[in-house]
Amino acid sequence: MSDSQTPRFDFVSAGKKTIATEQEAIQALHDSLGEAFNLACHYLLNCKGRVIVTGMGKSGHIGTKIAATLASTGTPAFFVHPGEASHGDLGMFTKEDVVIALSNSGESSEVVTILPLLKRKGITLISITSKPKSALATSADVSLVTPIEREACPLNLAPTSSTTAQLVLGDAIATALLEARGFSAEDFAFSHPGGALGRRLLLKVSDLMHSGDEVPSVSPNTPIQEALVEITQKRLGMTTVVDEELKPLGIFTDGDLRRAIDQGVNLNQAPIDAVMTKDFTTVTPDMLAAEALQIMQDRKINALIALDQTGRVAGALNMHDMLKAGVI
Repeated sequence: MSDSQTPRFDFVSAGKKTIATEQEAIQALHDSLGEAFNLACHYLLNCKGRVIVTGMGKSGHIGTKIAATLASTGTPAFFVHPGEASHGDLGMFTKEDVVIALSNSGESSEVVTILPLLKRKGITLISITSKPKSALATSADVSLVTPIEREACPLNLAPTSSTTAQLVLGDAIATALLEARGFSAEDFAFSHPGGALGRRLLLKVSDLMHSGDEVPSVSPNTPIQEALVEITQKRLGMTTVVDEELKPLGIFTDGDLRRAIDQGVNLNQAPIDAVMTKDFTTVTPDMLAAEALQIMQDRKINALIALDQTGRVAGALNMHDMLKAGVI
């Protein structure tokens, strides 16, 4: 039979069937959430040590992600492979810790093997399993059950619905704890300093602004032509106009230049204070760069002056500085 005669498999229908099955699993999990979840979160919130997540196979992969999510949202956590735990890594566990153990069957031998040792150390154990009468569930201080009737796999073998439910339950735990702790966006940024959110929430104007001789600056009686030279040399698309104490009197930008040309101003003779913008916007060096960016966008301007506590020019920055730093 040629390729043209081979019946086409309906991949879209197969994909939708899988998603629908997993949606049902998530809905069942949603409906089953109750006092056990509440108790588990209390144990985790009051944990004086670390949250240690463990699991074997696909459950282990989900456990790794759960530990990472907890750690990045204010709950110190890490993953330990159960096989490694029984070969020395159990020494990482202390009685101050809380363990979250994942196993869909609740009978994974590598996980079950370490249960008596956890009990002997007096460690609080939270289980995540679909079998409430399993060895793992009955050994736990709190048993969280993922009510999975069948896997999304048509053979009902490959971990699909079960791992999805585990992942969703882990996210529910992490976000519930985040909210209970009052974990803020700034706290999140400190855990993600290399990401875009970290840059937006940690960088301040002082980190980006040009200061000292890098700030374009002229006196109010400077001819426009000379001010243009200052703008060109400093490459910020603007210049500050300051008095003898470096306090700003105005700002002159590319837009002011266009308006001066439209009005027929003599660029060789007119002083800068005749065409500068006197109603200008300023920020402070300790302001978040993201806040400064919002001001620029709201007021449709491309540059800002930063003033120190005495009202003197401390620095200047423009939209390109924001773009270069990844704030935009």
